[in-house]
Amino acid sequence: MHLYILAAPLLSAFAVNLLGRVSRAWIGPLILAALGFSTFGALLTLLRVLRDGAYRYTVGNWQAPYGIELVIDPLSALMLLLVSSVALLATCSALKSVQNELPGREHLFFTLYMILVAGLLGLVQTGDAFNLYVLLEITAITTYGLIAMGSDRAPLASFNYIIMGSIGACFYLLGVGYLYILTGTLNMADIAGILPGLNAPAAVATAFAFLMVGLWVKMALFPLHVWLPNAYSQAPTGAGVMIAPLMTKVTVYLMIRVMFSIFSPGYEFIQHAGVQSLIVWAASLAILCASSLALAQRDLRRMLTYILVAEVAYMVGGVWLANGTGMTGAILHIVNDAMMTLCLFLAAAAILYRTGSLEFDRLHGLYRRMPLTMAAFTVGALSMIGVPPTCGFFSKWYLILGAVRAGHWEFMTALLISSLINAVLFFRIMELAYFQPVAGLQATTQQGSGEAPLPMLSPLLISAIALLALGFGCGPLIENVIRLALPPGFAP
Repeated sequence: MHLYILAAPLLSAFAVNLLGRVSRAWIGPLILAALGFSTFGALLTLLRVLRDGAYRYTVGNWQAPYGIELVIDPLSALMLLLVSSVALLATCSALKSVQNELPGREHLFFTLYMILVAGLLGLVQTGDAFNLYVLLEITAITTYGLIAMGSDRAPLASFNYIIMGSIGACFYLLGVGYLYILTGTLNMADIAGILPGLNAPAAVATAFAFLMVGLWVKMALFPLHVWLPNAYSQAPTGAGVMIAPLMTKVTVYLMIRVMFSIFSPGYEFIQHAGVQSLIVWAASLAILCASSLALAQRDLRRMLTYILVAEVAYMVGGVWLANGTGMTGAILHIVNDAMMTLCLFLAAAAILYRTGSLEFDRLHGLYRRMPLTMAAFTVGALSMIGVPPTCGFFSKWYLILGAVRAGHWEFMTALLISSLINAVLFFRIMELAYFQPVAGLQATTQQGSGEAPLPMLSPLLISAIALLALGFGCGPLIENVIRLALPPGFAP
């Protein structure tokens, strides 16, 4: 089933490119059917893994370590469901915004879009270190193209992303090269079995460092984030609502996969107190710096991109706390932050569709003009701040408990300060949208006034409800899924 989950969006990309040239009426049904199939298949896969345990599949019946192996365990199954469901909701909104922003080019956009989804689904399944690099580049190249289709400075933002993305890919590939020289294999499980018997600590540490830096560039960990704000804020709206929630979270998942599938929880660099402390301190500074930069923004989507950079540091710091509580918080925050970011970017897409701008001066009186959109935005904002019972509170709570348990008070302090800064950021938006008079800023663009069309509004409302559902369902999610996904020795 899991191979069909990947194949459905890949085949739909081919069909969209052919049939979409004939009539754009084909595009929506094709991609929604493919993503609906993938989401349903991912749900069945997760239920199977929870019932029967993890399993492996060799592509083309070429047995590992020579063939490409797909690994489905509780964490990868959870990520499959997250990627496919977020992509499905984002696509419902993207169809309308792309029709408005890129008329006549919808088939080109959604061809790249569906290849990107297929690449992300492949990334969370692969058990091969080099195949992971190939899929990283597939997702990167399609993202470059999607961003470059935006207006104004989007091509320049895409070019900057290409430069930084290529640097990150080179670092990761160098790390894989070191591992291949040392072990003679590219299969993650095979590498993990060989590494403990090697007497080459410097070479293994070099490989580990190259892999980590490459992934940190890809996930935009501050200060390696310089490409992200321009890329995500200049991208077409339909691209942003899918790229922003998924790209960074999948890369954080890859960091966890590399740390605990290629190496091991007992690897000395992962357990080294000095290395742990250095990375957690760096994550703490990243949270504070990115949150502070968000304060300086006067455009809603750009503000959200800096919050996204801070959220990446939340998850990296949680992983490197190196205890079960912090790891639980990091994995839970991958899920929660994907849904929070989706909700907020869908709200921004709806606002942009109606007002034509996301500048703060154009947000006056939005609660009266777009009450449902702003209600969903408020739920997303409260979740990002960490107000119970929204899901953002619970993942932050686990991260804070993990920091206390590890004795990293600086990380706990950074999380609390970042939450306060988020409160300032979002309450400023709420003040403008609710209390400020419209006063000459009537949003009567060519798209009319009032709520966004139903294809944009419905996924926004569903995502807002999901934030509450994840909050109320936090306990069962942790007990039944995330606890099983923790590396050995990381009891919460």
